[in-house]
Amino acid sequence: MVSATFRFYEELNDFLPRARRKVEFAVPCARAATTKHMIEALGVPHTEVELVLVNGESSGFDRLLCDGDRVAVYPKFEAFDVRPLLRVRAEPLRTMRFVADAHLGGLARLLRMAGFDTLYDNHIDDPTVAALSAGEGRVALTRDRDLLKRRGITHGCYVRALKPAQQFAEIFQRLDLAASARPFTLCLACNAPLRRVARETVAERLPPSVQASHEEFLRCDVCQGVFWRGSHWRRMAALLASQGISAG
Repeated sequence: MVSATFRFYEELNDFLPRARRKVEFAVPCARAATTKHMIEALGVPHTEVELVLVNGESSGFDRLLCDGDRVAVYPKFEAFDVRPLLRVRAEPLRTMRFVADAHLGGLARLLRMAGFDTLYDNHIDDPTVAALSAGEGRVALTRDRDLLKRRGITHGCYVRALKPAQQFAEIFQRLDLAASARPFTLCLACNAPLRRVARETVAERLPPSVQASHEEFLRCDVCQGVFWRGSHWRRMAALLASQGISAG
């Protein structure tokens, strides 16, 4: 048995018991324990980790821990580009495609509204989320910590907020998504691209009041949904504006 000292930074402390937050603490480790094994044994999903320093040097998840090692564990950096230091994965947590678990339907719709390819089904199970994340390079979004510990997932986010609008703001800020947003380009219902159509082509599907007061329309060629700048659009535009994004 060996012993190593750990210190977790910023939001990673949310996963720890209160007595271990924002302080160094020593823990016993098995002789063959890796940094990934111990980080997750302490309660932190590896997908939340961007940088690991062992004795001051950047290390990968496969680093075998030795007696007396000092391990500093960091989340994604917002203000600094740490790509030259990364050892835990080939690329930083900046993939802009998502897969959301079955409890995050509201968040999935809001991400689609902002133009981010987001897979979601209210019957999707954890193995499917993990397979889609690993196979398609998607960021897994979940409130299930155990899901983020699955071996195949390399990019994921534990969603802390409970309500969709708050979850949306949280993910936008954590992953710095504002510059990549393309509002109202994807169907909220099925995630397919939207395209502009003439009013005449969708007139039979519009309420008379909408026909009289609107001239610009978008349609999804997959589910045939039709969208226009009504009250729902204005509410979503306001939500985008709260993140510094113009709806156009």
